[in-house]
Amino acid sequence: NIMNQVALDMHLLREFAPIAKRTFNLNTDTVGTVDAWGAGFIDELDYVQEALNAQNFMTKIQDTPLKEVVLAPAVVDDLSTGKVLVTEWVDGERLDKSSNADITVLCSIAMNTYLTMMLEIGMLHCDPHPGNLLRTTEGKLCILDWGMVTRLEPDLQLTLIEHMAHLTSADYEEIPRDLLLLGFIPEDKAGLIKDSGVVEVLAEIYGAWTKGGGVAAVNVNKVIADLQDLTAEKGNLFQIPPYFAYIAKSFSVLEGIGLSNDAKYSIINECLPYVSQRLLTDKSQMGPALSTFVFGPDKSNIDTRIVDIDRIEQLVTGFGNYTTSASGALLGRENATAVQTLETTADYLLDIVFTEEESPVQEILLEQLAKIVTSGSRSVWTEFRQSSGTLPSGRSVLGTIVDPLGLFRQSSLVEMSDLDHKTVETTRRLIDLLQQQAAANGQAVDLAKLEPNEVLELSSILARKVWDRRLGFVMTGSRFATKILKMTADKLEAGAPIRRRLSTPDVAETKETAKITSTSTSTKPPSLPPKTAIPKAVVAKVDEHSVMQEKNSIDVASESSRLADARSRLQELDTVA
Repeated sequence: NIMNQVALDMHLLREFAPIAKRTFNLNTDTVGTVDAWGAGFIDELDYVQEALNAQNFMTKIQDTPLKEVVLAPAVVDDLSTGKVLVTEWVDGERLDKSSNADITVLCSIAMNTYLTMMLEIGMLHCDPHPGNLLRTTEGKLCILDWGMVTRLEPDLQLTLIEHMAHLTSADYEEIPRDLLLLGFIPEDKAGLIKDSGVVEVLAEIYGAWTKGGGVAAVNVNKVIADLQDLTAEKGNLFQIPPYFAYIAKSFSVLEGIGLSNDAKYSIINECLPYVSQRLLTDKSQMGPALSTFVFGPDKSNIDTRIVDIDRIEQLVTGFGNYTTSASGALLGRENATAVQTLETTADYLLDIVFTEEESPVQEILLEQLAKIVTSGSRSVWTEFRQSSGTLPSGRSVLGTIVDPLGLFRQSSLVEMSDLDHKTVETTRRLIDLLQQQAAANGQAVDLAKLEPNEVLELSSILARKVWDRRLGFVMTGSRFATKILKMTADKLEAGAPIRRRLSTPDVAETKETAKITSTSTSTKPPSLPPKTAIPKAVVAKVDEHSVMQEKNSIDVASESSRLADARSRLQELDTVA
């Protein structure tokens, strides 16, 4: 009669829920929270559904990098009913009781498994107490008891990923907006989330939490005092959405297991490998979150944004951790050969960069690479021009040879801008970062030490992989060329007008022509005394120059209008003279 007892308990709790909300002045939907718990309790009594949950997990986990290191016991369908659930026996020991050297790795695997369930599979195991997490004799993670699960909608999954990206990159200014979207701040309080006081309080809480040590590392008394001050000023600002009850239960247990193994364990930092992997490998939905992570506050300004080196270092480090110990990729591969290690690395890089359909990471990568190429070429040109020497006219030797008329002397195509200098400096720092990462990576392989047969084997493997992705290479190259052309066109459109001097017979005529040109903006020319009349030779020279321009099809709009005004003015003055 357990079903009736559970129903009676949940009925009593549901009756008390609104009373608790009024008594303690809570924003939280207490009735909704009780209903969420009740649904979980009822589902846990359905052994048929529990069997389906375990089977669904095993099916979905096969599409992830965790497929070789985590499992649920196989269900024996023929012996299972609505009241009896039979699974295969699994030999192992409790994760929190094991003394094996790989427990730290298995704790990382457990965290990444639960993040994968919550943010990819959409079905979260909600009872991860230490007795339900086993280390098998093969060194894998086995999860027992699939009766209590919660399901998450895709929109909620995406918002949670963005929130975790903000947490792991310390973008605390974005946190209040995340909490609003996630339902932790009521919609009628939305106008208060921009207040700096809210950001500061949350930044202090999350900052202390990130350092590790769990709740013990947080100054609870100060947090309570700060929240009381916020409440006194802004009213009751926060609430707990009903769906979060089971999520909090699951991850608080995981944090406890992690802290039992490492007193400085940080659940926020432990999320970084998964977040990095998801941001870099997701081919559809991670664009906004990835932009936030790598660009920070400047993410919306596509023309001027440059990656933040510190954020890139976080992303690269997190992804490296996921592809090694955090995902269990090294379990059973301790004796992998150099070629096997390089092959795995090549697969990751090729799958991320050379995709047939443009992914968020490829879009950002090509955008930044195009900026590096264009800025780098201007930097090289500037260095060559400066090192070539200077003529008495003040121009460089190389500039005079390449552009004798000075048509592009001050063009934005060749002049270094502040953005170009920033891009070149960022490029240098990126190269340093990649070199440091390669040196620090214990799995790094020295290519110079490869044997001839290993080089031949690796070349064959890479050639096959490139051929298999040939369409991706072609499409990626096409996109990159398009971005280069677009940036060049944007530079021409946004750059300063190109200045040119009219060719004149001698210096005296040049000075006189310049004086006349400077007055061409007047709608009515001032009367000039006869002595300032311009010789007809100069007028003829200007007309001849304009004809030559038309023949050569030199299209400079800003120059053409000035030239036409000057010619008209000269003709008027000549008539008067």
